[in-house]
Order: sequence, then C-alpha cells, then structure tokens
Amino acid sequence: MRLLIVGTLRGELITAAKIARERGASVAQVDGIEAALSHLRQGKGADLAMVDAHLNIAALAEGLASEHMTLPIVACGVANDKRAAVAAIEAGAKEYIPLPPDPELIAAILEAVSKTETSIVFRDEAMARVIKLAQQIAGSDASVLITGESGVGKEVMARFLHEKSRRSAKPFVSVNCAAIPDNLLESELFGHEKGAFTGAIARRVGKFEEADGGTLLLDEISEMDVRLQAKLLRAIQERVIDRVGGTRPVPVDIRIIATSNRNLAESVKSGEFREDLLYRLNVVNLKIPPLRERPNDIIELANHFAKRYAQMNGLPVRPISHDAKRMLLANPWRGNVRELENTLHRAVLLANGVDIGPDAILTPEGESISRDANEATARKVAEAAEAATRALVGRTVADVERELILDTLDHCLGNRTHAAKILGISIRTLRNKLNEYVAVGIDVPEPGAARIAAL
Repeated sequence: MRLLIVGTLRGELITAAKIARERGASVAQVDGIEAALSHLRQGKGADLAMVDAHLNIAALAEGLASEHMTLPIVACGVANDKRAAVAAIEAGAKEYIPLPPDPELIAAILEAVSKTETSIVFRDEAMARVIKLAQQIAGSDASVLITGESGVGKEVMARFLHEKSRRSAKPFVSVNCAAIPDNLLESELFGHEKGAFTGAIARRVGKFEEADGGTLLLDEISEMDVRLQAKLLRAIQERVIDRVGGTRPVPVDIRIIATSNRNLAESVKSGEFREDLLYRLNVVNLKIPPLRERPNDIIELANHFAKRYAQMNGLPVRPISHDAKRMLLANPWRGNVRELENTLHRAVLLANGVDIGPDAILTPEGESISRDANEATARKVAEAAEAATRALVGRTVADVERELILDTLDHCLGNRTHAAKILGISIRTLRNKLNEYVAVGIDVPEPGAARIAAL
C-alpha cells in the first residue's frame, strides 16, 4: 500500500501518517496539488491519496483525469467542519476522514483499498475454477489475457495475479486503453522526451518504465489503434521501448496482463487487431463468467461489500434481510460485480433499521432494482444459491470442517500458509488438523499439489 499525503504536515496529518505506517503502508508527502501531480508524473505512483480538505480537491481530480491517472482520494479535515466534508465529496473525494484521526477508521480505509486491489471474494464453482487456474499460473512471467463482460472484475483478477507473483513487491501499473485518445496513448505507454511534440514541456516517464520490475495491465486492449499495436508487439517481444522523441531504446523488465470485453479472435478477422499480438498476449486466457452465471457469488459479494462500506463510512455493520437477498438474486446484474458493489454502497448509506432491507436496494435513480425482475428467474437463481446450504443437511460439523479445509488447501495448491489465512486459523491449528487426517488415512495434498486436477 502506497499512501500519498497531500498537504502541510500539521499535527493531525503527522498522526495520520504514523498510523498508516504502523498498518504497513509506505507514506510519501507533498505540500500541494501541483506537487502531488508532479510526484505522480515522475512515475513514483500511489494507491491512495489522503488530502487536506482545505486544498483544491477538484483541481486534483481534474488533473488526474487530464493525465489519465486513476487514484482514489480521501479528504481529511476538522471533525466538525461539515461544509468542508460535503464540498470535498462533491469535488471528487471518495471518503472524508475527520481529524484528529481515528486509528480504526484509517485502518478500515487502508484495508478496504488493499482488499479492492488484491482479494477475490467468491463461492460459486464457476469462479472457483478460474481462481484455481489463476493460482497455478500466477508465479510465472507468462502474459495473460483476461476476458469477460464489463464489471466482472478483470482488473481485480489482474491485481490478484500480481499479488501472487514474484513481482508483488514491485509496481502494478494499469492503463485504460479505451479512455485515452489514440494520439496520446503512445506517449502514455512509452513516455516522451522534452520537445518531442507541441506541449511536451518536460520529459515524462511512460507506463512501461513506471512498471519496471513489476506488472503492466493493458486494460481494454481491444480499443488500441492497430498502428500502435506494432510498437506494443516489439516492446513485448524484445522488452525494450522507444520514448516518443527518444534517440535510444530503453530496456524494461515487466509482465504483461491484458483485458478485453470483446472477442479478440473476431477482431483479428475484421482486421482491427493484430493476430501476432494476440498470440503474444494470450499465452494463458482467464475467462471470468458474468455474475448472472455464478449466482452463489451474489450474496457472498453483497455481504462483503456491506461490511466494507459500513466500516469505511463509520456506520454499523447491518445484515442483509431475507427479502433484500431475494431482490439481489433476482436482478440480472448487467453491470456485474461493479453494479452490485455500487448498489450495496448505496444500501449501506440508505439503510435505517437493524438490517439492510428491500427499501435500501435501489438504482442510482432511486428506483427499486426489482422493478424489472422476472419472478421465474428469481426462483431459479435463489434455488441455485441455496443448493450449497441444503447439501450440508445430515452431515456432521467435523465432516464439513474437513471438506472445507481440504478444499481450501486444494485451491492453494497445498500451500499451508495461504490456506490458513483464507480459513482464518493459525498455521499450527491447520497442521494439527492435517496430521489428524493423515493419521486416519485421508489424502492430504503436499505443497505444490492438489488432490484433484480440476474443480
């Protein structure tokens, strides 16, 4: 976690920086908005900006947008300054932290950002198969193409691969190829020298150099102009780049991950995408199914988002009511996980009772999400989602515990440490359980292996 504090370090911000460091974050500090943008232009990077609410947050948000940089902003200000809090949110801040800082609130913010980057919440078998393949190839340097509809979590999967790789201590850099005009994308990727073109008033490091040693995500690569694809192909093949206006090649050491919500094979046929580039990118393909095809993930994700946004907003963690769950299961989720996350964020803020009820499950326009739901589809999805629970009836707690432990170990390819973290138990407890299973003749996967080849 790389935290950038923007503002003069008065006592409150010094305390916030200290809390963040104690929670494992690396902290950099700059005095103002222009200094923050300059810090980011130099390729130093950040995962979260904590900004003094009295600074021009709108200018920072606009500057980030104009530079095609994505960075969550959290505003900080005096606890009773409600006007500053409202203004900061309207200007582009995601959250507002009152000062003096509450250690638990800052910890929740940092944890939420960290989990957004690296964790994948799932329960459905369809997603479990994708996760298992991702775990198997994460440690390699092979290029990966992640495909799926918008909002299914392609960038989250890319961050998961980076976190599980040997490059995890190095930068993870993402560039959205669809959001940057064609005439600017080359400079964005490869950087430029001073005077390379009109407006190039200073040398700029591109995303390839910024990601050196780590992972570069080319998000929605299908939108890249075919002429630029040739230069990208050379960079991937030879691991060197040419800055715009540069006179010598620059070596880079990166792993490439690309995403697309289109069928790139069809784009090759239509001449919109280079076939040789597709082969270079598609060494391994991870196809993430849409949320409607993994119904068991809907409630699992909803509970996760409800807890996260309650903690981030300093609100009580409320359970989701049975009727609200039925509404969630009935929705087709055309926006997939992204739409579900936004819906639960709103629900957490709107809920008033002891739980999150149907009246809080609304669209951005304030309408009930069940308005267009098909009841037959709702019943079918609900039955599928409850199948896993019904399958437990008649089994002992020991049987269920054993299967959960061994399945988790399979997903982790025998890695005891990872399995213990997922299960929420100590490594000693896990080893004791496994020794018990071995003693009665139950097959336990060795490190680097699994009991079964596929889920």
